[in-house]
Amino acid sequence: MNRLRLGVIGAGAWGRNHVRTVAGLADAELAAVCDLDAKVRERVGRQHPSAHVTADVADLLSRVDAVVVASPAGTHATLALQCIEAGKPCLVEKPFALSVHDAEAVARAAAARRVPVLAGHLLLFHPAVERLRALVQGGELGRIYYLYGLRVNLGQVRADENALWSFGPHDVSVALYLLGEAPVRVAAHGRSYLQPKVEDVVFLTMEFGSGVLAHVQLSWLDPHKERKLTVVGAQKMVVFDDMEAREKLRIYDKGVDRPPEYRSYGEALSIREGDIFIPRIPNVEPLAAELGHFARVARGVEPPRANAEDGVRVVRVLDAATRSLATGGAPVSP
Repeated sequence: MNRLRLGVIGAGAWGRNHVRTVAGLADAELAAVCDLDAKVRERVGRQHPSAHVTADVADLLSRVDAVVVASPAGTHATLALQCIEAGKPCLVEKPFALSVHDAEAVARAAAARRVPVLAGHLLLFHPAVERLRALVQGGELGRIYYLYGLRVNLGQVRADENALWSFGPHDVSVALYLLGEAPVRVAAHGRSYLQPKVEDVVFLTMEFGSGVLAHVQLSWLDPHKERKLTVVGAQKMVVFDDMEAREKLRIYDKGVDRPPEYRSYGEALSIREGDIFIPRIPNVEPLAAELGHFARVARGVEPPRANAEDGVRVVRVLDAATRSLATGGAPVSP
């Protein structure tokens, strides 16, 4: 079997990780890299001498079987459409697009041309998130009440996208993946402190038809670096802490029990304190898992875990949150 020839468009801050990871895949090769920055091209050429390095997208498309789009967010939809037109499967980094219109255009083109398109929802390939989904979907936590996430640090301040569009795709995609449904109402509050009209901090709330409430705090202007998600169910509660080196998932056998028959309100509810279970999670790099999956999808041997329609669903939530931000936090339907 010939090795799949993969190309990467955009080898900057995050794209360089794609370049590195693709180069290390067992069943694919880094065939070409495209970037407009001459300094980036020089660096890639030095680090990966066997890869063709170019500033021309058409040149890259003529040399590869499939493409990773890791360029600036505003170019994602246009480049995805170019890949689809050329018949090349593509993985589009988050955010999938910066508008619902663009995201839907990519999904329509992918369906019409029957070209696999994956949304770069990286955390869906995190072993801890896979385990967490099994717990939620398998009913071990009981009915899910609510979940909340924290994604903050004192990090890279962007001018082309706010904290919602930069960080939000991670938590929104995970919430939709865990629950298997899209929210019916979205509300968001945020403030721009460092640059006008670019929110540095956003508080996002999603309401689901099942009654689940989800809240996420997103900021690159914070003294802490935290990537944490808590899921509260009727039977058990789980904390996913991605900053923990080893114990990334903790399952708490805690809850509030309501006896079938009781005489007074005080007897109705009783707190249950059980054990804390820390499952063994495989030490797999999510990006390597995602790109390995993409290579198999491009070969036609595996269905996509996060396809173009999943990309559209997440962009719809982010778009609704943007409209809510503009109105001072009024709830909006995606």
